Amino acid sequence: MPEPAVTGATGESAEALVARFKADVQTLKTEIGKVIVGQDEIVDGALACLLAGGHGLLEGVPGLGKTMLVRTLAQAMDLRFSRIQFTPDLMPADILGTNVIVDDAAGGKRFEFQRGPVFAHIVLADEINRATPKTQSAMLEAMQEKSVTVSKTTYKLELPFLVLATQNPLEMEGTYPLPEAQLDRFLYKLKVRFPERDALHTILERTTAQSEPEAKAVVSRERLLEMRDVVRQVPVSHAVQDYTIRILQASHPDRPEAPETTKKYVRYGASPRGAQAILLGGKILALLDGRFAASCADVKRTTAAALRHRIILNFEGEAEGVSTDKVIDEILRQVPEEAKR
Repeated sequence: MPEPAVTGATGESAEALVARFKADVQTLKTEIGKVIVGQDEIVDGALACLLAGGHGLLEGVPGLGKTMLVRTLAQAMDLRFSRIQFTPDLMPADILGTNVIVDDAAGGKRFEFQRGPVFAHIVLADEINRATPKTQSAMLEAMQEKSVTVSKTTYKLELPFLVLATQNPLEMEGTYPLPEAQLDRFLYKLKVRFPERDALHTILERTTAQSEPEAKAVVSRERLLEMRDVVRQVPVSHAVQDYTIRILQASHPDRPEAPETTKKYVRYGASPRGAQAILLGGKILALLDGRFAASCADVKRTTAAALRHRIILNFEGEAEGVSTDKVIDEILRQVPEEAKR
């Protein structure tokens, strides 16, 4: 697909937009790399969520640096950071805020809204699956509408607004499964792996020395919002969009084009939000590769992170220990890039 001659509010060419976007992301990754070691895939996924305007769910056992990653991301972009530690006794008002009685200048009393920790640019929902479903659901409006409603009054959240939630694997003690409606609001689900030996050496050298490294702000809030606009401008051909749709349809067991793995192990397939996540992630990959058009290869690379939490396994799938990643791999293997005529 030919690149447009000029695009963007500043009149920059597509080539200049791509080059500046790529350079700024690399600067961010370099700064984050001063603190976070051995988690390049997770850093890329978290940045993709931030640039796409979505939210990220990070899953892994404790001690792998999930919390440090989110804090470092906020520091590298000079954004307001807030941490919410989810526990079984946490209440929705502890997250959103509540009306409190205060004294006014005339000596009377009035209600004033006291904002909760959700009013920040980057919110770390730490161990989100340790809270009850009722408390988890308090995040739904904030994540979807970027607003909070308390006592019939709606408060808008300042952009950018990003929730990066961490969760322990469900087989660990004291955890609650996230409601499907909330899972669907996460752009990506990222699996945090155990670091390799070389990365562990670097981690130990940094964290057992006299001082630990810290990230500095290298990209402004205003520039981040500009970069989000660039992502939305990247064109997607009808063929690439159709490939994304066919992948989505293949995750539904009642569709005739679904692979046997899907029909055997899946109860519910991914929602249209899954296709949106795939395409937005594909656009970001294209920009980072120096292209101003998303391809089928970009779609393939983003599918697992975009769909693994949106596909619900049936009893047989859970009993046999089948992972949603295995289902997605089979879908990508069987769905052709070009539609059959």
